[in-house]
Amino acid sequence: MRSTRNTALTMDDHALTRREAFSAYYELTKPGITLMVVISTAAGFYLALPRDFLTLEYALLFLLTVVGTALVSAGSCVLNHVMEHDHDRAMKRTMFRPIPSGKIRLSSALIFGVTLAVAGIALLLAAQPLTAMLALLTAVLYLAVYTPLKRRTQVATLIGGVPGALPPLGGYATVSGAIGLEAGVLFMILFLWQMPHFLSLAWMYRKDYERGGFPMLTVLDGSGIVVARHIVIYTLMLMLFSLMLTVIGVTGVIYFIGAALLGGAFVAAGFRFFHDRSNSRARSVLLSSYFYLLALITLMFIDKA
Repeated sequence: MRSTRNTALTMDDHALTRREAFSAYYELTKPGITLMVVISTAAGFYLALPRDFLTLEYALLFLLTVVGTALVSAGSCVLNHVMEHDHDRAMKRTMFRPIPSGKIRLSSALIFGVTLAVAGIALLLAAQPLTAMLALLTAVLYLAVYTPLKRRTQVATLIGGVPGALPPLGGYATVSGAIGLEAGVLFMILFLWQMPHFLSLAWMYRKDYERGGFPMLTVLDGSGIVVARHIVIYTLMLMLFSLMLTVIGVTGVIYFIGAALLGGAFVAAGFRFFHDRSNSRARSVLLSSYFYLLALITLMFIDKA
């Protein structure tokens, strides 16, 4: 018998240790997505900073912004799990998530998600009300618009790209107090990046999405030719928008050259998938998308004008 000290919570038919409970709740926050949100927010914050940014005020603003954004993102992801738990049971990729597997009660996850989101909004209000409004808008679009539409139309992918691209605007707005051209370019970079990223993932798991009743483009396009065409077009547009940061004076020549090389490599991955629409090529596009975004943001930090 487990001792009381080693048993954290009893949920449904499962007695979880503290470590198991922490792991299950942590999984609900979709840490990969939340990390990318935080990184893109930090990039927006950094690009908006003035030359004399090494002050206690900016350090505090940065802390409030990244922690608040992380909490709102994590809370939204938890609530997404709550909303989709029935559909997750029908998909092999998601059937062992904490709620459908019975590790976490639905009510416990709901309370956890709301608590995280509210705490995050409170921190962002202390940093910059406009940032808090953008974070709230992100959560509402993600949960009230994108999530329900996923089971109705393939257009949901485009709609879902909007909340996914808002975080860098929040980071930028914390410093500037406004949303300008620079923030708009950042928005477009994140928006366009999500399309090949998600389409490649959805192609790999198209059978799962079909079983779950999601009318994704990857489900409707059996040959994959339309999916591949979309991936190529979006990677090309992404490369062009990434170069605009130098054109408008936000980044320098080093960034421009690096962004061109990264964009070209990403486009090449898209073309390879166009000619060979296998899961392995789709995985290559997916992995390229992760490397591309992290490398591009790194260049932004290295070569800010």
